[in-house]
Amino acid sequence: MSDPVRGTAFDVLRAVDERDAYVNLLLPTLLRERGITGRDAGLATELTHGTLRRRGTYDAILGHLSRQGIEGIDPPVLDALRLGTHQLLGMRVPAHAAVSTTVDLVRRTSGHKPVGFANALLRRVGEKDLDTWVTELTAGLGEDQALSISASHPVWIVQALRDALGPDGDLRGLLDADNLPPKVTLVARPGLSDPSELPGEPGRWSPYARILEGGDPGEIAAVRDGRAGVQDEGSQLVAITLAEATVDGQDDRWLDLCAGPGGKAALLAALATRRGAHLVANEVQRHRAELVEQALRQLPDVEVTVHDGRHGPWEPESFDRVLVDAPCTGLGALRRRPESRWRRRPEDLATLVPLQRDLLDRALDLTRPGGVVAYATCSPHRAETVEVVDAVVSARPDVTVEADHQWWPHLHGTDAMFCALLRRG
Repeated sequence: MSDPVRGTAFDVLRAVDERDAYVNLLLPTLLRERGITGRDAGLATELTHGTLRRRGTYDAILGHLSRQGIEGIDPPVLDALRLGTHQLLGMRVPAHAAVSTTVDLVRRTSGHKPVGFANALLRRVGEKDLDTWVTELTAGLGEDQALSISASHPVWIVQALRDALGPDGDLRGLLDADNLPPKVTLVARPGLSDPSELPGEPGRWSPYARILEGGDPGEIAAVRDGRAGVQDEGSQLVAITLAEATVDGQDDRWLDLCAGPGGKAALLAALATRRGAHLVANEVQRHRAELVEQALRQLPDVEVTVHDGRHGPWEPESFDRVLVDAPCTGLGALRRRPESRWRRRPEDLATLVPLQRDLLDRALDLTRPGGVVAYATCSPHRAETVEVVDAVVSARPDVTVEADHQWWPHLHGTDAMFCALLRRG
């Protein structure tokens, strides 16, 4: 490959489009396989993540300039053009280098036929800066449509986030935060490591957190051997919220009903172990259960099970604390998983919301009177958060909501995690 950095970014974009690949898993793998390290790895990461984050804006520009619109551009050529547009408008790459490297990429991956088209289109993109393009393309549009282009979020997500924030919320601040690369956050698992032995600054909210400015967390010994992990502070706060809730009487049976890939389960297990409690970490998919086992490898007393959480073999009222980290749209982690905003559709809620309600209802059945359930989603969408809780609790006079929390990237520096604490009466 004559340009392995741009070629790797291109390959990741194609994998996202063709087979719904996850960037956070695929990109590090390709970088290792191709021996791309240091500044080149950083460039490949910025090219990939930056292009995906700003794809909505770049597509609006490319669609405006192309006579056939976005839909008429061959997908591999379109991905190359997106990479070129990001270099022209979102990075400090000289215009001639951005155009020539992208044209070379098009020639190598799609042949000679689209080369002239790509060259001409990118030269037109480079005639104006990003702010000028956005101003021109959003003139006369409604507020949500304009935000969709300028902040690079699908309109339905803009509307969902506006609804979740409420009338006084800083929607623009949230959308901008989604487009910033998140810092790497570490968690020291209690009893296995101490935050003081980890690099970075203390977290704002979790006593176990350390925030890194950069670097590879895999090079940290405590992370390599499972005594610490990489975990957003919002995710840590969910486990802490459940663990710190008051429970009268016995407190030795804990359950994580949807444990994959294992970050919350590992912190919860460490907290449980220090109190002499036993955690069951359940996951419906075998390959994700294996990830849970890997995360829990320093906590061998935890029981990892593979069941549909709605129908697992546990006795009613047999647990003191239960975590339901429910499958969701993931709209709270758009800065961390930039491809999600283009992958998800509003119709996904029709499948996810009934599942979320069923899992929460089952968790409450499995909790003894006086015990607590934490219901969490990495999404602030009201249909997946307060509306799920309200629907389940309204049909259960034996349950009360003690608290709910919504953390935000632009306010707390975390993913947009939701957590409600419910008590079984």
